[in-house]
Amino acid sequence: MKLLLSTLILGLTLSGTALADNAQQSRMADCNKQATGKKGDDRKAFMKACLSGQTTAAPAPVDKNGKPLSAQQIKMKDCAAANKGKKADDYKAGMSQCMKGGQ
Repeated sequence: MKLLLSTLILGLTLSGTALADNAQQSRMADCNKQATGKKGDDRKAFMKACLSGQTTAAPAPVDKNGKPLSAQQIKMKDCAAANKGKKADDYKAGMSQCMKGGQ
């Protein structure tokens, strides 16, 4: 009887571990998908936060073909939005400043 009970407990413990592994793998895949376009320290910091459940970041933005935007493309899009309404030289100067990280 004790052997049967021990075997049953061991079996349940192992199946619980397998479920936890699958959940971790799923979280890793989700975080990896969300980190598309991030590189270096930015990616490491994001992955650490995501895997620990500290972030609920939206999926990476995509272009009209469904391809993920690179970090450079995202920055350009954000800078263009920040400089909306400016004309010619003012727009160019604002974009240049923004892309360098000054805005």
